[in-house]
Amino acid sequence: MAGQSRKWMILVATIWIQAFTGTNFDFSAYSSNLKSVLGVSQVQLNYLAVASDLGKAFGWSSGLALLCLPLPVVLFIAAFMGIVGYGLQWLVLQNLLSLPYFMVFFLCLIAGCSICWFNTVCFVLCIRNFSVNRALALSLTVSYNGVSPALYTLLARAVPLDSNALYLLLNALVPLVVSVIVLLPILCQPDLQHPVSQDEARRDSLVFLLLYVLALLAGIYLLVLNTLAPGLTVARLLFVGALLMLSFPLFIPGVIYAREWANRTIYSSLRLQGSGFNLVDVEDLELHKELVGKENGGAGMKKGSKDSGGGFCENMLEGDKLSVLGEEHSAKMLVRRLDFWLYYLAYFCGGTVGLVYSNNLGQIAQSLGYAADTEALVTLYSACSFFGRLLSAAPDFLREYFFRMDRKVFSARSGWLAIALAPMPVAFFLLATTTDEKAFQIGTGLVGLSSGFIFAAAVSITSELFGPNSFGVNHNILITNIPLGSLVYGSLAALIYDANGSSSGRHNTVLVEGAIVCMGRQCYKETFLWWGCICVVGVASSLALFFRTRPIYNRFEYNRTIT
Repeated sequence: MAGQSRKWMILVATIWIQAFTGTNFDFSAYSSNLKSVLGVSQVQLNYLAVASDLGKAFGWSSGLALLCLPLPVVLFIAAFMGIVGYGLQWLVLQNLLSLPYFMVFFLCLIAGCSICWFNTVCFVLCIRNFSVNRALALSLTVSYNGVSPALYTLLARAVPLDSNALYLLLNALVPLVVSVIVLLPILCQPDLQHPVSQDEARRDSLVFLLLYVLALLAGIYLLVLNTLAPGLTVARLLFVGALLMLSFPLFIPGVIYAREWANRTIYSSLRLQGSGFNLVDVEDLELHKELVGKENGGAGMKKGSKDSGGGFCENMLEGDKLSVLGEEHSAKMLVRRLDFWLYYLAYFCGGTVGLVYSNNLGQIAQSLGYAADTEALVTLYSACSFFGRLLSAAPDFLREYFFRMDRKVFSARSGWLAIALAPMPVAFFLLATTTDEKAFQIGTGLVGLSSGFIFAAAVSITSELFGPNSFGVNHNILITNIPLGSLVYGSLAALIYDANGSSSGRHNTVLVEGAIVCMGRQCYKETFLWWGCICVVGVASSLALFFRTRPIYNRFEYNRTIT
């Protein structure tokens, strides 16, 4: 029982880490100040956002660090990088320190890398402590990363300092404080996890269902309260309420275990019925591959296949379709897969566009005359991103129901990816055709919802399609599209913005603290049209991936239901 309580404490610790380390999402809150203090163009400002995303390309360094260092040490190295990356930028905005542009670029890169290190710590904690419901644990904790801007907005309102530069100071200090708070349960985690019984797996599934409901309530709480403009005292009370909402998950497992104890000791005839929420785990995948091998009479292993330890087929080195879920792919095999490149393109033309939109949200709102509402818009985007991340668990909760109802399109997670991408082009075309504030909010919400779903779902899709044991390397290869997309899409937006800003004869421009600011719908209209067309490519790629992978998902579900 003690071991069980520890794993849930670790889950809550992971939730806290994720909730307070999504510091890249509040870039829009202080980007205009950064542009003015540094005296840079929109293109140069975009490069700073690219630098933060470029830090993700060095995420592999955290994996190497974990091979040599204890996990708590890696956690505090991440916090230290955040202090340096964000803290020195805060000093620059306060005119307490003067740094050249390339040094600020380097600080943004370090800050972005710190986020990757925090994410790696969270992934490892979930994988070590939740072998059966691993995907649910990952999806839940990753979801809380989307509420970071809302939490930081509440905290900024609770601090008696009226400056957008305050976000940088909070980004530097809060993750360190949270790292100290969660250190005890991380140090107490068991070295080896005991085998999980069927009853325990079912009970854990119910716990996760309740945790998702609680997360939904927390997201609603933060979304509603951030639309208010409370005074200092009320803001502090609201922030304390948010901290309590983040602590509530600790009580859910206790309630479940109390119910189980009552069933065993008082109502022994009662049994917790199966929920059907258990996910695709390593054991299921191995059984699935064994059944597929029997169905094919051993034909699945080509003459060029290696032994079971290597476990791959000759056809995987060709461009044909995947034959089974969970087959391990080395990096070399991965990049020779057509399915991977369809997946890469769908992410590149979907979730990455949404991330670039959030980075530019401050300038977009300013150009449309909504500068005073930038905090509310950032909160709206982050809250919808949070809800999207929570929705990414829908395939895991509903897959049996849809499979039994013969709705096989919903059994494949790649199909859900296509559904999640569909609103993205709609949102950008809406943003390109109107300046109405309500429509702008709807478009922002749709972009946040879709991109949040993609960010969280990608964790499970990578594991299912290309192997759970190879996830660390393969997912880092996948997210190389983030800095690439940040550079391409951000530069496109910045070039169009600067071109419109310099054409004062055609469009309105104003001078704000020495920086030229483009005002009007035309500043981003063409950008939205380009982004919308790019998202259409992402939808097409995701549909192609779905049609190619649907057979193996259906086969997996069939094999799982007959065993």
